[in-house]
Amino acid sequence: MVAIRTRTCFRLPAAGGGIVIPIAAPLLADEEADAARAVVLSGWVSQGPEVAAFEGEFAALVGAPHACAVANCTTALQLALAALGIGTGDEVITVSHSFIATANVIRYQGATPVFVDIDPETYNLDCARLAEAITERTRAIIAVHQMGMPCDMAALIAVARRHGIAVIEDAACAAGSQIRMNGEWEPIGKPHGDIACFSFHPRKVITTGEGGMLTTADAELDRKFRLLRQHGMSVPDTVRHNSSSVIFEEYVVLGYNYRMTDMQAAIGRKQLERLPDLVARRRAVAVGYNELLGTLEGLHLPLEAEWARSNWQSYCVRLSDRLDQREVMQTLLDHGIATRRGIMCAHREAPYALEKRHHKLPQSELAQDHSILLPLYAQMTEETLVYVANALRRVVKPMPAAHS
Repeated sequence: MVAIRTRTCFRLPAAGGGIVIPIAAPLLADEEADAARAVVLSGWVSQGPEVAAFEGEFAALVGAPHACAVANCTTALQLALAALGIGTGDEVITVSHSFIATANVIRYQGATPVFVDIDPETYNLDCARLAEAITERTRAIIAVHQMGMPCDMAALIAVARRHGIAVIEDAACAAGSQIRMNGEWEPIGKPHGDIACFSFHPRKVITTGEGGMLTTADAELDRKFRLLRQHGMSVPDTVRHNSSSVIFEEYVVLGYNYRMTDMQAAIGRKQLERLPDLVARRRAVAVGYNELLGTLEGLHLPLEAEWARSNWQSYCVRLSDRLDQREVMQTLLDHGIATRRGIMCAHREAPYALEKRHHKLPQSELAQDHSILLPLYAQMTEETLVYVANALRRVVKPMPAAHS
């Protein structure tokens, strides 16, 4: 059993004690509080020098020429589509098996989402099904690195480049994940497609409360992100504020208020310092789960491909057909353990229910209906991990011993 030496603020449950093992828990401490306090006392709390510093540090960490901070990952994805000029009449291929924001941003631009089924092993877009979804109206692919597990970018980009289609990486969950490309380990966010988009929601590996980031190698795309995130303003307020002469700004395009605050960015800079340790701890928890749950007959454990290194933003197990998803989750809840059902499918929700094209998505639906996400956070102790595994054993039997 792997040793996980860290302390946790959650005690193990007593009978009837309620939820005390959460599905996730951000690791925030005095360093983040002090950084935010310094911004509050500085007199400049909106987008400013801390945002610029956070962008530079994030870009350096992932090896991207450009990084642009925004209010959240939903706004990042929308700006990615807007900067690429995607709009009414266009189609964007993605997965239904993702948080609904992935599909919503396509609709925000007036474009049509075209859903492709997932690989049941990785929960990511099945690249073998990608080509059949492409039409003359396809303008982009949004590849989701689901739960931090890298998508097969080499296969996906090969298809996209043959058809002249842009690639956006929905890396909401993937800060700290890595992928082997051309024989080298590279961070998600380098980027490998045209644009990568990240989330800093509290469920993610690092957090700024809310917040997002776009990375790209294209200077013109980065210029568009920065213009669009601040109302289409020709001169940022930071430049106007520091100018020795009067500047009148113009609003040259229809833009948005998608800015990050300096308070969030100051917290984000401290979280970036923690990222390598957070990922190492989460990978240790995943190894622990693999060892403790590998003998349970009714569970299919997540697969990490040999070319992928996940940050293990979530640990998702597939239940056998004989197990009821809700009953398993309720049993764990009765023992004070929070879980979540498998990742949602957008095509099953009201805004997308009437769209029929490419909605034969059996693997996506099976993943939603037969999977559960187990607690995983950097502060988990070995004691907590064993407690969760033992609670699962109450409903999932061990595999029968092999007989010689």
